[in-house]
Amino acid sequence: MLPAMRKMVLAATLILPLVGTNIACAALPAEINGQPLPSLASMLEKVTPAVVNITTEGRQPINDSLLNDPFFKRFFGEATSNGERQISGTGSGVIIHAQRGHILTNAHVIEGADAIHVTLKDGRKYTAEVVGVDPRADLAVLQIPAERLTAMRFGDSDRLRVGDFVVAIGNPYSIGQTVTSGIISALHRNPGISEYENFIQTDAPINLGNSGGPLVNLRGELIGINTAILGDQAGGNLGIGFAVPINTAAGVITQIVEYGKVERGQLGIEVQDIDAQTARNFGLSPNEGAIISQIIAASPAENAGIQPGDIILQLNSKNITGAVDVKNMVGDLRVGSEVHMTLLRAGRPRNITVVIGSDGSNRSASPGNEIPYIAAGQPFWEKGLR
Repeated sequence: MLPAMRKMVLAATLILPLVGTNIACAALPAEINGQPLPSLASMLEKVTPAVVNITTEGRQPINDSLLNDPFFKRFFGEATSNGERQISGTGSGVIIHAQRGHILTNAHVIEGADAIHVTLKDGRKYTAEVVGVDPRADLAVLQIPAERLTAMRFGDSDRLRVGDFVVAIGNPYSIGQTVTSGIISALHRNPGISEYENFIQTDAPINLGNSGGPLVNLRGELIGINTAILGDQAGGNLGIGFAVPINTAAGVITQIVEYGKVERGQLGIEVQDIDAQTARNFGLSPNEGAIISQIIAASPAENAGIQPGDIILQLNSKNITGAVDVKNMVGDLRVGSEVHMTLLRAGRPRNITVVIGSDGSNRSASPGNEIPYIAAGQPFWEKGLR
């Protein structure tokens, strides 16, 4: 038998069982013993219309020495007369308010963009305006002038557990809307991606282009915004993806919509994780509390009588497991709001209330946008935003 014919026979041998398998699958019943086969299809039919594809256009300065490099021209195109080149980007987003046309995505998806284009699942295309951006949390809110939109309901990311099943939806590699599934691998991750971190880690495949897309639970509720992956050298997925919890994003969204930017709160303290020996000395468990190392003069903390060496056990009844918890929780609080702290001082617990101060950033109000935007676990229509 000729080599070419031998290859064809071998291929046919491999294909035949697959054909039989497809036929068998087509004949599978819709139910087994009266129970429907498990499927995410019904949930996805409801939520995927809320997921959008985002493309951006912009310009990037380039080194003059590259302008006439044939290699550069081949792969990046001709530079413009002012030493810039055209660049484009792609990502994902999720509609969070149907009537206002608000879309939540990552700040890095639209960074440096001169134009932002949004494509809905039904094929409609719009040019988006930026409502506001918070680079420190890597979040942004866009707005499109569209009707008949579907918004995604918010879940409660504080109730997530390791092992919960989740689904990631987005536009990887610009191939179109794609759904992947997995579980929550870990919570409260701080991989150094952004300044304010409290990431959900998932093994649901997330790839380039998924940034800004939703991570949802099996009820179809938005629990996170897919932000980054730990990938190989080619950018491929290794099963380690990170998403911003929706409860963290909630406060950011509220301030962006109301003020166009985020003003983060501060207490005027420096905190550190507690080492094992200090924890034993105070009878604390591992990962319990954060110790105050410094108080800034004339700060809210000094005015409230907080002292260096105090150990923060709780903020607003939430347990503190380390310094990053303090930073994230305080940063999410509104300037002028009160925070109730449980401290350990000289081995004795103390309860102190402190008024949150400004971290120095400014904000300018946008009349007409003052709305009670988010309550974790509640859809917008339960907050009077229908």
